Amino acid sequence: MSDERMPPPAAPAADEPPAAPAVEAASPDVVLAPTDTALPGVHRGGFRRELTQPLPVAPPLAVHPDPDEAAAPDVRWIPPAPVLPRSAGWSLLFGSLALVLACFVGWGFPVGVIGVVLAVLALRRPWEKRETALWGLGLSIASLAYSAGWLWWAASQGALSG
Repeated sequence: MSDERMPPPAAPAADEPPAAPAVEAASPDVVLAPTDTALPGVHRGGFRRELTQPLPVAPPLAVHPDPDEAAAPDVRWIPPAPVLPRSAGWSLLFGSLALVLACFVGWGFPVGVIGVVLAVLALRRPWEKRETALWGLGLSIASLAYSAGWLWWAASQGALSG
């Protein structure tokens, strides 16, 4: 396969030796390869201090005042942190008590309302246990539903409604 557009290569003269290819010198940004290969375990620079050599120690700083200086220390005690109100556990207690009461009689309704109020207060406070407050809220709402059912049934059985 020959291409007619490309001229054929010129034949070298018989009396001339072939020319050696020209090699350019390396540019200054090229790092030359090392002339010798380092054996395993030979130090290659970098950290030169022995690993167990003691470190230089700085002189101690004067932290305490002179013993001649008679100054009373200024001691201020930190007051204890105020006790934050807790209502998540109480809402769980009132919710479970109201649910037990609502299973037998409908008059556990006020106890369920107290449980709901305490649970809502606990959910608004960031230091309260959220899971406990949610359980208290759920049990209190369930007790309110049971109590409302009991009160509706009692009202439909008696002469309270027309």
